[in-house]
Amino acid sequence: MIKRTADLITLVRVVCSAALLFCTALSVPFYVLYIIAGFTDMIDGTVARKTGTVSEFGSKLDTVADLIFVIVCMIKLLPVLDIEIWMYICIGTIAVVKAVNTASGFILHGRFIPVHSVMNKITGGLLFALPLTVSFIDLRYSAAVVCAAAAFAAVQEGYYINVKGT
Repeated sequence: MIKRTADLITLVRVVCSAALLFCTALSVPFYVLYIIAGFTDMIDGTVARKTGTVSEFGSKLDTVADLIFVIVCMIKLLPVLDIEIWMYICIGTIAVVKAVNTASGFILHGRFIPVHSVMNKITGGLLFALPLTVSFIDLRYSAAVVCAAAAFAAVQEGYYINVKGT
């Protein structure tokens, strides 16, 4: 059971993400599931490392769970937030850079290369905090910070994949 604990924690994020689809955005049930999903994202890797159960499967599962969580959050939050055009351009540009990074990893190295850099973790933390702060921080300011961090992380990710091969 210990061997799969981290993977089970990651699967909780997938289940919470799916359940978010059935919640009203920014409601109490939404925030509860959102926080649980975020917490599982923070602890699954730590549990894997502490129990000596780090695996390529777990790393890929974590990346897929993150992607599902982000897509569900976009589906739920973009319609209810006052998103300005520059924010959409930023999100789209970063998505394209990350897609190019993924494709180049396959082309150059013949495999999917997940990058769990410190900058990606900082960006994830900032992005996670954004919906929790919309009631008291103007979205223009918090989005600018998240977009800047995400842009830097995406460029750094490309460097790690294309130059370092890691």
